[in-house]
Amino acid sequence: MNKIGMKKIKIVTITLAIILITMIAFFGIYSPVQNRMENKVKNYSYAMDLKGARTVVLKVNRNNKTVIKDAEGKEVSDGEGLTDEQLAEKGYKKEETPYNNEEILTKENYKKTKEIIEKRLKKLNADQYVIKVNEETGDITVELTENDNTDSIVSNLNTTGKFEIIDSETKEVLMDNNDIKLANVLYGSNSTSATSTGTSVYLNIEFNKDGAKKLDDISNKYVKVENTDNTTTEDTNTTGENATTGNTTEGTNATTENAAEGTDTTGETTADETKTTEKKITMKIDDEEIMSTSFDEPLKTGKLQLSIGQASTDTDTLQGYVDQASSMATVLDTGNIPVKYSVDENEYVASDITRDQLQIIKYTGIAFVAIAIIVLCVIYKMNGFIGAISYVGLFSLLMLLIRYTNVVLSIEGLVAIALVLILEYIFINRILTKIKQESKGKINRAIIKEAIKDTYKEFFITIIPIAIATITFCFAKWTSIGSFGMVMFWGISLIAIYNFAVIGSLLKIETDKE
Repeated sequence: MNKIGMKKIKIVTITLAIILITMIAFFGIYSPVQNRMENKVKNYSYAMDLKGARTVVLKVNRNNKTVIKDAEGKEVSDGEGLTDEQLAEKGYKKEETPYNNEEILTKENYKKTKEIIEKRLKKLNADQYVIKVNEETGDITVELTENDNTDSIVSNLNTTGKFEIIDSETKEVLMDNNDIKLANVLYGSNSTSATSTGTSVYLNIEFNKDGAKKLDDISNKYVKVENTDNTTTEDTNTTGENATTGNTTEGTNATTENAAEGTDTTGETTADETKTTEKKITMKIDDEEIMSTSFDEPLKTGKLQLSIGQASTDTDTLQGYVDQASSMATVLDTGNIPVKYSVDENEYVASDITRDQLQIIKYTGIAFVAIAIIVLCVIYKMNGFIGAISYVGLFSLLMLLIRYTNVVLSIEGLVAIALVLILEYIFINRILTKIKQESKGKINRAIIKEAIKDTYKEFFITIIPIAIATITFCFAKWTSIGSFGMVMFWGISLIAIYNFAVIGSLLKIETDKE
């Protein structure tokens, strides 16, 4: 095969590869899944301004709660469910107390609550969120993306996170949130070579230095103790005078010797009886009892591991245990919210940008690309066609790259896509213009190489301010700015790498002669 034939095969191969990438980027790859066709290409991640958001409003709880106190004014828990008469017999009485005392309703506590909620959102891997606090009323508004985890995340927002270990009898608080260093989730396998009972999930609570000392003292004090008592049992048989066995053999009356003398017979038996006595602690989260127990041995590590559920091999069951443990760990690890809140609103708010408007933006972009392709082909003929193919390929790769690098697309991100397409068009146009000016009708590899080299130098020196701004925007916490920065970063990187590999290769292939 001659060089012209090889040249055509190379160009066709690269062109077909670009067409395939374009088809995947814009139409996807479908395969049958449970009697339906499912697109295997990853979906875009949209910001709240395009997708909508779940809006949750937390209001300061200004209601009262009913508590039961004993004669000494201490709050008790064994009075629940009793009638007024039964409470009076025990010397108990009901009182109405506010969930939030006035002294804790301060701006400082409102700000602290906002900080704790933000920590929880981060630990729960919330994709995007916006938190606003009214420092006068204390009301907090949270906006976050709507997905499968949103309900679970919302359930952790107004949980106070109050942690206590108390004496089960005296109700004395032995440990609280101030003693916790961190909380997380651990896994353990109970499988052996003979049997396999599955995986266990644990809530692991690690205490700080003071907390570890307290845990050591508590586990020594509240430990099971076995006591052994000696018990004596007396068996006494008393027989009266002239008592007989009641059995007669061959007409003879048999009389016991001791009975005839009226003697008492006593038997003694001694046994050891083991009794277990134990003082118990009660662990509570948000005043709800998690467990009540004593310790088998002192805890010296400063860590407390609580089993969540039972060992299992079922994936869904284990995931449920993990979610439960993760929620508890998140609440304990982020601290105790100082103010009691209640959920006032919890609703999905659609984006102001409708689906029809997004379609308009999409088709406008396609029209822009089509016009750019036509212009290149008209001005630069065959080289223009090569530039057009390369242009479409970069656009398609950028769309796939945005999906698989988990870039969150906002309105600003869409603007960045348009800006990348403009920059790529300028880049290709400069290369083709230089080739046309230098070739004077005769193109060779040296001209192409020099045109690409000069274009790279001029182009990237020109966009240095844009590149600096792009890198800065990538680290922005504001989702919209971050979206713009990430799209621009991948777009500029793609322009630098893709054009060197593709348009340069296509143009050099085109210059090959027999």
